Amino acid sequence: MSDFVTRFAPSPSGLLHLGHAFSALFAFSASQNAGGRFILRIEDIDTTRCRAEFEHTMMDDLRWLGLKWEAPVRRQSEHFDDYAHMLERLRALGVVYRCFHTRRALIDEMARAPHGQTEVYTGPATPMNTDEQALRIAKGEAFAWRLSLRAAREMLGQDWETLCFTEQGQGPKGEHGTIRARPEKLGDVVLARKDIGTSYHLAVTHDDAAQGITHVLRGQDLFESTHIHVLLQALLGLPTPVYRHHGLIRDATGQRLATRNHAASLQSLRAAGKTPKEVLAMVKLK
Repeated sequence: MSDFVTRFAPSPSGLLHLGHAFSALFAFSASQNAGGRFILRIEDIDTTRCRAEFEHTMMDDLRWLGLKWEAPVRRQSEHFDDYAHMLERLRALGVVYRCFHTRRALIDEMARAPHGQTEVYTGPATPMNTDEQALRIAKGEAFAWRLSLRAAREMLGQDWETLCFTEQGQGPKGEHGTIRARPEKLGDVVLARKDIGTSYHLAVTHDDAAQGITHVLRGQDLFESTHIHVLLQALLGLPTPVYRHHGLIRDATGQRLATRNHAASLQSLRAAGKTPKEVLAMVKLK
């Protein structure tokens, strides 16, 4: 068996649609072609939106498509302690900080940036002192833990300039090959919140390392996130997988399929009498 381990990692916050089917089949087919391993991971850290019934239906749909995966299945909601430990390591490194901004305050601060409105948050001009933090915590104010790119750059020194990853697929702008990681594209991202002890960035980086993922195969909508994941890997001494991003399945209007846009679910296609072979043809995987 080759050293090829990949995963499909959906969030059970709704029913699977053709876009999910394409991504799952893309990863599963690649693992089979490489004689490698295929892992299913349930990314259910958002306990307010993710539901067990969606997970059960999702697994049933994937089996119907002919996919098989290793047991046991990792559910992120069962591993918040792992992510807390990872966050604590980053706190010890001095590369995270508490951010008490509301969404409105965050927009206002970004608008006051020297060059006007920016698309990403680059951190406070002056760090909040510990006394003020303690006062606001005592008042019960909500906060988020953000990754400080400024502190991360200082910690890594010259290694910051060599952050990179291998793209075997294609990014949204045709990116391929060795890609220079530019975490500044996303700014000081949220790594955890007071009410939810982790974020997508923190959890996925931890789990890819913990599960020995060698190849991350996923949609181009997640390409930019790779820049932050590579930085977190460097800060924590974790391996950087090979990345292979694929194009997105779109509807007749050119809009990418998404649950929030009421994309036709696999359940509805099955109810309409579609066969797995017909679904494979619909996503051009035969």
